[in-house]
Amino acid sequence: MSYHWLRALHIIGVVTWFAGLFYIFRLYVYHVENAGKREVTDLLEVMERRLYRGICTPAMVLTTLFGVCLWSRGFSGYLASGWFHVKLTMLVFLFGYHFYSGKVRKDLAAGRCTLTSRQCRLINEVPTVILITVVIMAVIKPF
Repeated sequence: MSYHWLRALHIIGVVTWFAGLFYIFRLYVYHVENAGKREVTDLLEVMERRLYRGICTPAMVLTTLFGVCLWSRGFSGYLASGWFHVKLTMLVFLFGYHFYSGKVRKDLAAGRCTLTSRQCRLINEVPTVILITVVIMAVIKPF
C-alpha cells in the first residue's frame, strides 16, 4: 500500500476515533443526569455500548495499525525528534482516556458510577487538549 493511502487511512481512523471519544462522555452526562429514569438509561446504555465497541475501539485499532505501518516505512528517524516524543506521550494519554471511557461505561451500566454530570463534562474536554497537542506536534514540529 502506498504512503499516501496509509496516511489517508490513518487520518480517517484518527478523525473517527476522536469523533467517538468526543461524544462518549456527552452520553455519560445524559446518563448521569437521568439516573432515575430506567427507560432513558436503557437507551443510553445501548448507544454507549455501540459507540464504544462499534466505533471507538475499531477506529483506535485502525489508527494504531496504520500509524505503525507509516512509522515502519522509513519514519523511524522520528524517534530522535522531541515533537514525536510529545506526540507519543499524548497517544499514551489518549489510550488511557479510551480505556477509562470503557470502564465508566461498564460502571454506569452496573449502577456503580460515582461521577457527577459536571465531572463528566470536564472529562469530556480531555480529548480536545490531546488533539490540539498532537496536531501542533505533527504539523508544526516545534522541537
